[in-house]
Amino acid sequence: MTPAEAKKKHNVRTRHRRVLFICIISVMNSHRFFLNARLLLLPVIFSASACAPQPTPTPFRPPTSIPPTQPLVTTTPVPALFTPTFTPTLTMTPTEGPCANGLSFLDDLTVEDDTSFPPNAPIDKQWLVQNDGTCDWNASYRLKWVGGFTLGAADEQPLFPARAGTQATLRILFISPASAGSYESAWQAVDPDGNTFGELVFMKIVVTP
Repeated sequence: MTPAEAKKKHNVRTRHRRVLFICIISVMNSHRFFLNARLLLLPVIFSASACAPQPTPTPFRPPTSIPPTQPLVTTTPVPALFTPTFTPTLTMTPTEGPCANGLSFLDDLTVEDDTSFPPNAPIDKQWLVQNDGTCDWNASYRLKWVGGFTLGAADEQPLFPARAGTQATLRILFISPASAGSYESAWQAVDPDGNTFGELVFMKIVVTP
């Protein structure tokens, strides 16, 4: 290769290097431009974000506790398994009703059975009895002749007044018959309505001349 050709070849290489360097410089300048442009846009973006209206924050409110006397809204009352029923106690009030009459013979106070008397002799007969009913004997109660001989006495005699549950002495005055023989006289108590009640009381004597 001649010196002229070598110099020409060197000049061509040099020209190619310059062109390549210029292209590299151009590329770098274009990248720097875009980078500078991006850096310039960042403050604008941040300013726009700062100027945009911010949402109003919701203040924090602590939960309100439900008073213990109020049931929860979601609480469902549990139905009772059974309802107790109360049976009222009935108090029996005694009502006053009719009383009951009763008379029991206790003893012969005078004139034992089969006692002898002369004709037309006075006889004082007394019986001890018990008012074993629930009625009190008052003046409306009588002692009535029910059998045998009256032996000179009225066929109705007053019944000695006696309260229920007490003892009483019944008394009738007789006269012995004029004829000799054995004689009996039977009597029974009568209530105000004329009903007889209780045991009989009687006397048995013997008249001798």
